[in-house]
Amino acid sequence: QVQLVESGGGLVQTGGSLRLSCAASGSIFRINDMGWYRQAPRKQRELVATITSSGSTNYADSVKGRFTISRDNAKNTVYLQMNSMSPEDTAVYYCNAEILGYPLSTTDYWGQGTQVTVSS
Repeated sequence: QVQLVESGGGLVQTGGSLRLSCAASGSIFRINDMGWYRQAPRKQRELVATITSSGSTNYADSVKGRFTISRDNAKNTVYLQMNSMSPEDTAVYYCNAEILGYPLSTTDYWGQGTQVTVSS
């Protein structure tokens, strides 16, 4: 069984910063792409950023230049550094990972979500 556990959410003022972490644990052979998504009230879940196992990144236009995704493959952990935050960034943030586990099969996993609130 594989779990993704997120941490680092909370309340921050406009212009402030937060860092989210997501650690994968369990029967893991290899982790492929990892990413962060978010869902604001009354809106659909949207992609924030993704990162491949080799470190290639992709960002939503709304966060380019402000957010940075990174990962530590030795720790099976992905991070999201969020700077210059605005109230529009308020959402529940979800970690996602495509994991090759035991017995060998690839599955998409999601974290439980962490609330991020940016006050104006």
